[in-house]
Amino acid sequence: FFVNFVVGQDPGADIAFHFNPRFDGWDKVVFNTLQGGKWGSEERKRSMPFKKGAAFELVFLVLAEHYKVVVNGNSFYEYGHRLPLQMVTHLQVDGDLQLQSINFIGGRLPPPQGPPMMPPYPGPGHCHQQLNSLPTMEGPPVFNPPVPYFGRLQGGLTARRTIIIKGYVPPAGKSFAINFKVGSTGDIALHINPRMGDGTVVRNSLLKGSWGSEERKITHNPFGPGQFFDLSIRCGSDRFKVFANGQHLFDFTHRLSAFQRVDTVEIQGDVTLSYVQI
Repeated sequence: FFVNFVVGQDPGADIAFHFNPRFDGWDKVVFNTLQGGKWGSEERKRSMPFKKGAAFELVFLVLAEHYKVVVNGNSFYEYGHRLPLQMVTHLQVDGDLQLQSINFIGGRLPPPQGPPMMPPYPGPGHCHQQLNSLPTMEGPPVFNPPVPYFGRLQGGLTARRTIIIKGYVPPAGKSFAINFKVGSTGDIALHINPRMGDGTVVRNSLLKGSWGSEERKITHNPFGPGQFFDLSIRCGSDRFKVFANGQHLFDFTHRLSAFQRVDTVEIQGDVTLSYVQI
């Protein structure tokens, strides 16, 4: 299969970066540039990070001096720019693969807007300010929203409602928080706080101005520095069920019995968001 960073969409358009894994008996990945109808000199790496029949996560970091390729969280290759990256307008993916999702993170974003940030959660690493039945997702998705993010849950939180959050933890990220909040009182029904420094994901609730007992047990931690994540938070009648990258992460039993009063989702801290649907 191949991934092309293309200049325009006309037939024969220049390709600033051609990424091409080849299973041909001499398994390798080929990198090149097509300019003026002619391919440049190939760069090759005789190492295959992909396995037939296996899922993968492929990330292209577009940096000032090169494209950095990361496969399944591991740095794989750096390809120096041969064409100005500002010329690239389209992404092309084709060949022998099945696509699950494509996300774009970064670019020019509007300035953040929203109410004042919540008081900091106490403790180290605080942030400064599938299923038995089909989930429901009420609102339209938002792409590349700024952080801090403030989203309004129209009609309040309801059982079987699912919130989807996709994003990226910066390499130097220390902590971020996701809050399911009652706007009128400041109560937080569910506080999710990944702390990259100590490798934990803290859950708690803030009711009547007081934090409850922390919950920390998880089956795995998807929030490593430099990692992408796909989070699904489902509200049930008695608990939240949270999945990360398709795997169950934890349950959180409702402490706010009237969870329907939750009307706001806040996300703040060391995180870049690519997609939010509430």
